[in-house]
Amino acid sequence: MSDGPLLTDEAALELLGRHDLAPVGVLTEASNLTLLVDLVDGDGRPTGHRAVYKPVRGERPLADFPAGTLAAREVAAYLVSAAAGWDLVPPTVLRDGPMGPGSVQWWVRQTEERLADPSEGLVEVLTPDQLGPGWLAVVSGTGADGEDVVVAHADDPDLRSMAVLDAVLTNADRKASHLTRDVTGRLRGFDHGLCLHAQDKLRTVLWGWAGAPLRDPDRAALRSLQEALGRPPTHAVLAGLLSAEELDALASRTGQLLAAGAMPLPPGGRYPLPWPLW
Repeated sequence: MSDGPLLTDEAALELLGRHDLAPVGVLTEASNLTLLVDLVDGDGRPTGHRAVYKPVRGERPLADFPAGTLAAREVAAYLVSAAAGWDLVPPTVLRDGPMGPGSVQWWVRQTEERLADPSEGLVEVLTPDQLGPGWLAVVSGTGADGEDVVVAHADDPDLRSMAVLDAVLTNADRKASHLTRDVTGRLRGFDHGLCLHAQDKLRTVLWGWAGAPLRDPDRAALRSLQEALGRPPTHAVLAGLLSAEELDALASRTGQLLAAGAMPLPPGGRYPLPWPLW
């Protein structure tokens, strides 16, 4: 397949919207129906690009998210990341496909080594003596053989921006396996169906910066997002994907983060981690 990540977002979005989708296989580890698809021309010939297609009809009902809204949240998460200038979520559109409407996201190409463990070097299970400079502990536990272990993530600036994005999105499912680097080394996050609720739902493996001051680049990104949310193009598109209450909550979270100037702390009244962690 061609080097999809080397395309601009604009070019990728155009291809995602223009070409037909031909299913290649099912990604069986996903909670909801998730199909790997080839982008094909009018004659059914592969274009050399792939995408991930999540039809609305394949979404499992959830107790705390409205039914049939996960695909729209995937697209909204991309738009939020793009509006802020973070460039952390692959281009994503909402369109019709072989199984009806759904989200279609640009396939993140990875090196052969990273395919075996997409989050390698980003989130790891370490022994306490391995927890040195460059790693931030999240939670301690016991390994399969009774040894002490620590789940930790890298003290990485791109990953730190991802943690800010997740706070804005109130991402309820930031697992380690939802993070990777593409073939160019760019950090990418995916599986954002459980995002952008009106209530605080943040559950993440990226708590290592809890309470830490926001970096200047992330302050600037939040200001860009705040401005975009107040302008018709971004506001209008997001209003077609989220409820009015959810859109107001997004603007409120953005403003609160800027005003606080620091990363949020784990909530005291509920479990702050996704399950499973990978």
